[in-house]
Amino acid sequence: MHIAAMDAFTQGSLPGEAKLRYLDNDFEVLKAGRFVMCAVTRRRIALEDLRYWNVDAQEAYFDAETALTRWKQLSGRE
Repeated sequence: MHIAAMDAFTQGSLPGEAKLRYLDNDFEVLKAGRFVMCAVTRRRIALEDLRYWNVDAQEAYFDAETALTRWKQLSGRE
């Protein structure tokens, strides 16, 4: 995990929500927080539990099933 400049007073975020840049096998913290939101389910994902994301779409996913479903949607295979 790479840490960049962080701003705890940025407007428009849920309290404790992190902002990340998703990379291959890693992510960079752009704004400190305890969790991110799943792009599909809108469920909170604790950073320590974050395992699934899409680098091209810059989206996080709650679990493998959700990630697969979203991949099918994005790739036109659904």
